[in-house]
Amino acid sequence: MDHSFLPLRKPATAGLTLSSALVGLALSVLAFGCNKAPVKQAVSPKACDDFAARICKETTDTSPTCTSLKSSLELLTPEACSVALANVDTSIKKLADKRKKCDELTTRLCTDIGPTTQTCDMVKNTTKSFQPDRCEQMLGRYAEVLEGLKKQEERNKPLSAEKLAKLTAGAPPAFGPADSKVTIVEFSDFQCPFCSRAATATHTIKEKYGDKVHFVFRQFPLSFHQNAHISAEASLAAHAQGKFWEYHDKLFANQQKLDRPALEGYAKELGLNVNDFKKALDDKTYATTVDAEQKLGEEVAVDGTPTMFLNGKRVSNPTDAAEISKEIDEALKSKS
Repeated sequence: MDHSFLPLRKPATAGLTLSSALVGLALSVLAFGCNKAPVKQAVSPKACDDFAARICKETTDTSPTCTSLKSSLELLTPEACSVALANVDTSIKKLADKRKKCDELTTRLCTDIGPTTQTCDMVKNTTKSFQPDRCEQMLGRYAEVLEGLKKQEERNKPLSAEKLAKLTAGAPPAFGPADSKVTIVEFSDFQCPFCSRAATATHTIKEKYGDKVHFVFRQFPLSFHQNAHISAEASLAAHAQGKFWEYHDKLFANQQKLDRPALEGYAKELGLNVNDFKKALDDKTYATTVDAEQKLGEEVAVDGTPTMFLNGKRVSNPTDAAEISKEIDEALKSKS
């Protein structure tokens, strides 16, 4: 899931602020918490770990608060941590008080976006790792943050039947029966390294599911990839000769060499009619098709590659065959 709705950078010391306060509380309890002689009790050598576990449970193990707290606790003795652990509820309350801004941020965003949306779930999980000052800054830019999240939620909505039909219309490169229970449409760029991973995942899907999946490939060359557009044209020239997937594999296997001479060399290696292939590139026969497919992608909020839709729903991780398989299995089960 995209976390770009959180653009602010936290100060270098932000990760220490809250954890330092908690450690300070532990030390103050140890130094000033008793007026009578303390009763000696057995001290667990894991007291510091246990204290950290209780605090980290309230934030997440990967949060800056948790990480810096664990580092700070390395300076304390098990005896000090034992006292802190005995008063951990006080520390948790202090933590909750400091996180009120994050709670406010989460509540407002989920109310405005929708409490049952996928984006709300992402906000709830992500803000657990934020420092309070970061949440306060985001509240100060609330309109901007909300606008970005609303756009993200719109992107997450499944495509309508009409839009999905438009993505599969015509005769684009594809495999699997058009009436399969699962239809996957990928927008890809031959010069994109992540698309190479998606191509590997695609092979796995083809081998695993066979005719249970209809897979459609669409072009989406990114403007900053110098050879992406001509490579897309070349792949369609290969498609016209019935060898799209072989050419597709060749390009992804040689992403560092996609200039015109190399594209012609791959066509020769694969046994294409090189004269027809060259003519297609010279005449820019498929340039308008590539442009049209890119526009088609923009109509369904494609803004990067690879992007995959499975029965109209955006695939969360199109480079991971296991994740795609999971979504395919769920779709097949729901259709049975």
